[in-house]
Amino acid sequence: MSGHIDRPLRGIGLHLVAGIVFCFADTFAKKLSAEVSIVQITWTRYVVFTAMALLLTTQMRGTSFRVRAPRMQIARGLCQVSSSLLFLLGIRDVGLAEATTIGFIGPILVTFLSIPLLGEKVDARRWCALAAGMLGVLVVLRPGSGTFHPEGLYRVASAMFWSMGVILTRRMTATERAETTMFWTAATGLAVLTAIIPFHFERPTGLQLSLSMAQGVLSALGQWMVILSLRFTPVSTLAPYSYMSLLWMSIAGFLAFGVLPDQWTLVGAGIIVASGLYSANRERRRRR
Repeated sequence: MSGHIDRPLRGIGLHLVAGIVFCFADTFAKKLSAEVSIVQITWTRYVVFTAMALLLTTQMRGTSFRVRAPRMQIARGLCQVSSSLLFLLGIRDVGLAEATTIGFIGPILVTFLSIPLLGEKVDARRWCALAAGMLGVLVVLRPGSGTFHPEGLYRVASAMFWSMGVILTRRMTATERAETTMFWTAATGLAVLTAIIPFHFERPTGLQLSLSMAQGVLSALGQWMVILSLRFTPVSTLAPYSYMSLLWMSIAGFLAFGVLPDQWTLVGAGIIVASGLYSANRERRRRR
């Protein structure tokens, strides 16, 4: 199955469910990050990710593993594994809601990275939206204050790599199967992590292994849903629904760690969300 299909409600539904699935996966990963190295958590995630992707891909008819754009597939895999590592570094010492809020800059960056990567033009109003989004990030991070967490910068970098991965995904979904893209992404990330895991591996306990496997399964499922949602619905339409993850992460942060986002995080989130919604609306109008 390949090619774009105009089924926006299905794409939006998949995107919303993917956000909930990622919320569970990231909550488990944050719990593990206090005891297990970030590389080992990510490596376990990618072992499960690759196994599931291999299972799905082998069920397909025809040339299951052949792709038309192998370089873009590898580039997407490198973007995803870089984003995963940086995200886990970010949430290890920062609250889930705060880390998620900083990550909201991702949908805005998708719009503006489309200039060099997709050859699109951006007008002055959308540049202003980007500036507002960056202001929101500064409000959340509050550099120079006693509450500044340098680890939050990992989430900014993670969002950048995530954005590039989304653009590459959108470029390939017209010609590549979702299952094949999922496999290439998983295999690329696993190859990178396997090369460095010997320097970070520690034997996990039974509970740590169970949580690691669970977050790996959930992460793989979320990845597949995102790929499918981008086939059914344009990026600009899906972008606003990404902000629901703040709600899921706030609930998870409170239930799992007893932490709620502070007022400045909510203010920054409001600025970033407003900027993202404006950018998404401008993108939809441009497409019409």
